[in-house]
Amino acid sequence: MSNWITCWKKLLKITYETCAHLVADKIIVTGKGACLMVGKMSKIKIVHSLVSVVFLITVLGSSTVMAANNNGTFLVAKRSTTSPPGASSLCDKYRWACTSTGYRGVSGRTALQLAKSVNSQINRQTDQIEDQAQYGRQEYWSLPTSLGGDCEDIVLLKKKKLLEKGVASETLLIATVLDLNRNSHAVLVLRTKQGDFVLDSLQDKVIPWRNTRYTFLKMQNPKSLRRWDAVLAGGLIKDRPTGSK
Repeated sequence: MSNWITCWKKLLKITYETCAHLVADKIIVTGKGACLMVGKMSKIKIVHSLVSVVFLITVLGSSTVMAANNNGTFLVAKRSTTSPPGASSLCDKYRWACTSTGYRGVSGRTALQLAKSVNSQINRQTDQIEDQAQYGRQEYWSLPTSLGGDCEDIVLLKKKKLLEKGVASETLLIATVLDLNRNSHAVLVLRTKQGDFVLDSLQDKVIPWRNTRYTFLKMQNPKSLRRWDAVLAGGLIKDRPTGSK
């Protein structure tokens, strides 16, 4: 097949045998070491949109990528990782985004109802504008201005508003994902006893993380909000049974 990309194992000099196969519109982690197969998508788009996935797979190794619970009600941390681009100084700029408030206050159905209200209200009131257009640079995490903001900015505003309404900071987790078009995106995850729900600038409904069909890459650690965890779940990341299962 003429559209095979050079094997990631060779490019990154990986010593383990796990690689990701792109089959049509999804990645299946096989654990048998191969290359990324290009289907209908261009090589440039594949490399650009999936580089985060491949990098995290490289860092985490096959045992953590194959971990179960990807289809559970909660997003499960695989391992600590670096902060997303643009978020390295987030906690110094906005201390409230990374400060623990304790699990007191608004929770359960009340928190979920507040999340639905805040999500739809901010989506309606905030225009979306890319960082490059507003600041002349990429990946600048900041609260929206009078011109609006991009997905990360809108996530920050939603978290701030919910904190002001008494929702615990540990249950409001910023996450980075690939959306349905394989574009980098950010959402706010509300953690409840019923599972993890997603506040998204691309839709007004607050839904369980699995229902978004997004590929979740990184998320704030609820026990230490200054830290980030690799989650690698949903969307392009699929569990695949092995011969031992």
